[in-house]
Amino acid sequence: MKTTRPAGPPQGPDRAPSGGSEAAKPRAPAGHIRLTMAQALVRYLAALVVEEPGSPRLFAGVWAIFGHGNVAGVGEALFAHRDVLPTYRAQNEQAMAHAAIAYAKANMRRRMMACTTSIGPGATNMVTAAALAHVNRLPVLLLPGDIFVTRAPDPVLQQIEDFQDGTVSANDCFRPVSRYFDRIVHPEQLLTALPRAIRVLADPAHCGPVTLALPQDVQAMAHDYPEEFFAPAPVRFAAPAPMRREIDEAAALLRTAERPLIVAGGGVPYAQASGALHAFAHRHGVPVAETQAGKGSLPWDDAMQQGSIGVTGSPAANAAGRDCDVVIAVGTRLQDFTTGSHSLFGNARLVSINAARFDAHKWRGHAVCADAGEGLAALSAALDGWKAQSGWTARATELGAKWRGDIAAITDRENVSLPYEGDVIGAVQRSASSSTTNDIVVCAAGTLPGELHKLWRTSFPGGYHVEYGYSCMGYEIAGGIGVKMAQPRREVIVLVGDGSYLMMNSEIATSLMLGMKLVVVVLDNHGFGCINRLQQACGGAPFNNLFVDCIRVTETGPKIDFAAHARSLGATAENVANVAELEQALARARRSDRTYVIAIETDPARSTEEGGWWWDVPVPEVSPRAKVRAARGEYDEAKKEQHP
Repeated sequence: MKTTRPAGPPQGPDRAPSGGSEAAKPRAPAGHIRLTMAQALVRYLAALVVEEPGSPRLFAGVWAIFGHGNVAGVGEALFAHRDVLPTYRAQNEQAMAHAAIAYAKANMRRRMMACTTSIGPGATNMVTAAALAHVNRLPVLLLPGDIFVTRAPDPVLQQIEDFQDGTVSANDCFRPVSRYFDRIVHPEQLLTALPRAIRVLADPAHCGPVTLALPQDVQAMAHDYPEEFFAPAPVRFAAPAPMRREIDEAAALLRTAERPLIVAGGGVPYAQASGALHAFAHRHGVPVAETQAGKGSLPWDDAMQQGSIGVTGSPAANAAGRDCDVVIAVGTRLQDFTTGSHSLFGNARLVSINAARFDAHKWRGHAVCADAGEGLAALSAALDGWKAQSGWTARATELGAKWRGDIAAITDRENVSLPYEGDVIGAVQRSASSSTTNDIVVCAAGTLPGELHKLWRTSFPGGYHVEYGYSCMGYEIAGGIGVKMAQPRREVIVLVGDGSYLMMNSEIATSLMLGMKLVVVVLDNHGFGCINRLQQACGGAPFNNLFVDCIRVTETGPKIDFAAHARSLGATAENVANVAELEQALARARRSDRTYVIAIETDPARSTEEGGWWWDVPVPEVSPRAKVRAARGEYDEAKKEQHP
């Protein structure tokens, strides 16, 4: 990627800033180097490499929005290392953290990025992104500026003051959404805090966001650091092997099974275990269903592929989930959308293969605490000669093939007056022609993740990039930038509803500044169509979701020209009226060398009828509305199928 740097004299990472008498400066003891805390932090991050061919840097760069809490300390240090640790600027702190998280996800957690902000709103803007990374088990290093440790100028601009605890700052908001949190109150603390942080970021079981709060006065303090600290060992991504006893017990359980089902979660692609999954499924005749994070673990047309599982599941996968006698959950945290709020696998016993013991022991399942690939390989060896019941495998193969045919029929409509998400997904897939395996779709919230989970066809891990652990509106465009940075040779297609677009669209400008071309398709259903349907399914009246049902001074609410808006940010953009025009616009977008936005009006009331499962959304026990009372009766009946 070509970058343009500000004019100025070159200043490498080892060159001291000019100015002042060298003789008057304190000299570090032999074998040490005198650096500020911020300089030492950046120097350490720049030195980290991954133990694999080519020794790539662990950190591909740092996202930064500067303010009074980080511009003087961290900003100066980043400038000195800009040639080896690039600094990228975004328009919003939450968005830049989303881009960093998406980059790590697209790299299967083996490369990552850091984010630095000022104190106050700059820092708290990242809390939502930290929660997203925490839920999705994705690594990102957050470096928010903090208040003065000396307290000399307290309270400083943007400082949160706690009336009972003088040690509290706004950065304490990060504690519950960080896998590791530390506040660096003395420069020497980096010697222990940084290695701990990296261990968490690279650990398959504890992977998630790390927050190092950086008081702005400490950033500028100097310390004599051992030079060997800045030559850390290459970062090794472990693949923990299973315990023999856990494998033997799981194998004994499976040998009594006739109708097993594998549920593949995000741990499969993160462990690069798709080959092990394919080998196990075909060797033992076990069908495979996929979670949102696990989609793409098997190619969409694999004979053992049943498609999506759970609330947004396919008919084939959910039929297998209903009738199976053992579930082999691989690398999944068993979220309620996967389990149908614990109503889907009611007749099944559970074997969980998971690097995280916390997840492996959920719901009284038999735990195999291991890397997905290592666990599947060991379990397959222990099951030598065992296969699922032949009729079960044959049935699954038949239902999976039927569902793939149904997908083609559902997404192959062109002559529709008002398309819905399935029609748009079909147009995007057709526009790819023979290059479909090169596309990466990015999405996060609303109706689209459910439709994509069922209908999107991908042939490789990472071809489906949907953030649905936190289902965070606004992730899509920023996430698309992170994916494009990780996979620059692939076409990145961002599918986003009008609600998410309006929440966070400013990173279109960032994509153009960085030369990260995206194809963004905005589906305009004039509000929050997904929640509008859920509201009515629970017996509620349409209220405060679609523009037409909100308090307004106009008859229909705002009419937004998304193409004009995107053009104002520098993108090429157009509005289209139907599916045929959408396909033509997609062809132009694919030929474009810059971010291209296409907006199309869609039906807020319609969704794919095939598939799906119950989701536990409590309905009021009492209500004057007859529809609410009826919905409560249906809810009470569905709760009877929920197993504790």
